[in-house]
Amino acid sequence: MTTAETTVDPSEVAKFEAMAAEWWDAGGKFKPLHMMNPVRLDYITSQIAAEFGRDLADDKPFADLRLLDIGCGGGLLSEPMARLGAEVVGADAAERNIPVAKVHAEQSGLDIDYRFTTAEAMAAAGEQFDIVLNMEVVEHVADPLAYLTACQQLLKPGGLMIASTINRNPKSFMVAIVGAEHVMRWLPKGTHEWHKFITPDELEDLISRAGLRPVDRKGFVFNPVTWTWSISSRDLSVNYVTSSVKPV
Repeated sequence: MTTAETTVDPSEVAKFEAMAAEWWDAGGKFKPLHMMNPVRLDYITSQIAAEFGRDLADDKPFADLRLLDIGCGGGLLSEPMARLGAEVVGADAAERNIPVAKVHAEQSGLDIDYRFTTAEAMAAAGEQFDIVLNMEVVEHVADPLAYLTACQQLLKPGGLMIASTINRNPKSFMVAIVGAEHVMRWLPKGTHEWHKFITPDELEDLISRAGLRPVDRKGFVFNPVTWTWSISSRDLSVNYVTSSVKPV
């Protein structure tokens, strides 16, 4: 596969286009992401600060860093990254997500470059970023290795990719599909396909084969008693996140 080709799965895109208008409804179909967003942001900001030597106490700690939020959806991560000073490009293969994201950014007084495009198209155009946020996307593409290779090509040497996805095991089937889609009805039935889930070791291997060096991985763990999310160094059984760098 050449970089200009695409790993987009049209059936996956259609699922998210159908939900586009609800991105910023914290009680709607994207409720799980809104609930998880604080721990995602904690992990992302700490990894960027450590990799680029930034002080999160500064007013704009990510100033002068160019960041791509691939699969940006309605902008739940793009907006806080822009507030922290990064030059943000938000890209999504679901066309209906882009106007939703643009309107919300304008209402929030944020300058974010939102685009209806793919990682492969941007890589073919020679785009380069210090950081690629690749959150909850890899389990929806047709060819994970080709997709991750495009993400690697989008990084400058020394750049950082943060990627999150869902583990593949019986627990993840019960939690992410039966629990989230059928019991809690947080997501429409069919949002996820269990056979597309990727184990941490599989993702680390794919990332390495794509030309990046894995440097960290953690779990995002939901506590049904306290109804809160936390970051875990040991429990990667369902949701998890990885960091990797592009060799200089």
